[in-house]
Amino acid sequence: MNALAAQPWFRSAANNLARRADANETDRTAALLERHYGLTGTIVPLSSEVERTAEIRLPDGRALIFKTATRPEAVESFRFQSNVLASLRGTPGVSVPEVQPTLQGKLMFVADCVCGYLQTRLEGDALHQQPQTPRLIFKTGAALARLDQALGRTEVPAARRPVLWNISCWPHLSDFAPHLPPGPLSDHVRRAMSDYADRIAPRLSDLDWQVTHNDPSPHNMLLTPAGPGFIDFGDGGWNPRLQDLAIAAGHMVTDSTQPLGGAAPLIAGYASVLPLSALETKLLVGLMRARQAALILINRWRSHLFPEEAAYINKNLARAERGLAILASLDDASGEAAVKAAAMLPRPPSQLN
Repeated sequence: MNALAAQPWFRSAANNLARRADANETDRTAALLERHYGLTGTIVPLSSEVERTAEIRLPDGRALIFKTATRPEAVESFRFQSNVLASLRGTPGVSVPEVQPTLQGKLMFVADCVCGYLQTRLEGDALHQQPQTPRLIFKTGAALARLDQALGRTEVPAARRPVLWNISCWPHLSDFAPHLPPGPLSDHVRRAMSDYADRIAPRLSDLDWQVTHNDPSPHNMLLTPAGPGFIDFGDGGWNPRLQDLAIAAGHMVTDSTQPLGGAAPLIAGYASVLPLSALETKLLVGLMRARQAALILINRWRSHLFPEEAAYINKNLARAERGLAILASLDDASGEAAVKAAAMLPRPPSQLN
């Protein structure tokens, strides 16, 4: 995307997150569920940044997730999400929810200014609720690589729709810098974004681009009976494949005493399935820092807009701020060397869980 096109695209993406999510209305959700799927059940509203989301508990004990919205841009978002999930169904080694067809056999519905889709609830516990053992982190990295392999074979509609979390928006996120507190955090964010603009952005076209999840955070990665799984593809789209690894690894940077802050096993697991190229090895730490900075900028801005929702918006903020502070100490050479060493780590022994 060229610079002239990116600015209005960024504005459109920002506007999408500058509005509140549709209010959860149980009666309306129930009517939509019965009309388009012929189902009834207990409705439990869930938190969501954009769409209206509810868990549906059916009389037979099954649990489903129902996403609906009245915003026009949600049509493209739901078209992307439902098609991605449908394309991944049955992929060996990839655990994601399954889309449930409407009564008309479609992946989603659009009717009377409302759109939506229904999916199974992926059974499991969120990764942030699990002990972060080297073996689990390694397995999560390998699962993410298998997901990216499958997504790399996917062609779905609306992959290039405006999404504020898309890498094309990063050069414009400095608009949100006034919402940062003065001090070290602001300095870390500024340096991360400056390094991205100077050293990483010019090389992005040399990376492999594809459909990505674009938000494999510890809240969107679950430990299921079949292994690590993934939910919430709402921020997904067309990005460098390496971005998924950078996002997931960035969330693992929590311990300043460990190489890469504790992200090394995740990088090792990913590389065991998708080996990193020399360029990917060189750019990964800078990309991790830039994504952490992007998360800080966007969430600080959105929590300023919606202070009553700050707890949900900022669920990953403290982790990103600590991770960015840890990675700030790595220069280009030491970061590249650390990634190279991490990619060569063997699978942790089973006694480490």
